[in-house]
Amino acid sequence: MEKRMKRIILSGANGAMGHEIAACVSRRDDCKIVAGLDINTNAYGDFPIFAGTQELKCGGDVIIDFSHVSVLTPLLAYAVKERIPVVLCTTGYTQAQVDELKQAAKQIPVFYSRNMSLGINLLIELAKKAAVILGQQFDIEIIEKHHNQKIDAPSGTALMIADGICQALEHPMRYEYDRHSQRKKRDKNEIGLHAVRGGTIVGEHEVLFAGHHETLSITHTAQSKEVFATGSVNAAIFLTGNPAGLYDMADLIDS
Repeated sequence: MEKRMKRIILSGANGAMGHEIAACVSRRDDCKIVAGLDINTNAYGDFPIFAGTQELKCGGDVIIDFSHVSVLTPLLAYAVKERIPVVLCTTGYTQAQVDELKQAAKQIPVFYSRNMSLGINLLIELAKKAAVILGQQFDIEIIEKHHNQKIDAPSGTALMIADGICQALEHPMRYEYDRHSQRKKRDKNEIGLHAVRGGTIVGEHEVLFAGHHETLSITHTAQSKEVFATGSVNAAIFLTGNPAGLYDMADLIDS
């Protein structure tokens, strides 16, 4: 029996990542975009784009959101009401918004990752292992670089990496974002996070372990937004076959 194509509602359809996802889906035969959501409703594909969920009439099997943090509440309300799984790829959520999506995950499948790249998620696993082995003998710094249009800093991915490292360590760590106003030595129990913004850099993340007379660097470079588009579409297909709950890239990798 031929499998039915999964119907995707694309939130943030007219953004840079929206266009990347639309291009990615157009090359696949297991899914299609049936509608887009964006404040810019200019259509560019074979699907309509609406300004809000209240205008949606077509229904869908899954929502992919690459839009803005302000969209989260109405998008989750629509997804819960219509019982539609949702893949959340937007970065910059507050803790209250993270709590909100966790509540929604009790009723529908919610896939939440601050980075949809398989390579980044492997970097996190390597960094966690390195942190455990190197212990407090090495200082940990995270350097991230992005294009000059990125709004949030540090990146959601940098925080995702730091959170992963902290989960692997037994002793508590704190994040240090800015040292320019401080006149003191570096604390052993801190992770430094540094943001670079310029040009058209897609995304670079480096975890630096600095020890006595040696350093270890684990680096990931995204050369195209296509890697994030592919990850989000794969997550969408994965999510449609799962029960309510909160999922992330680890679940996708292990599936």
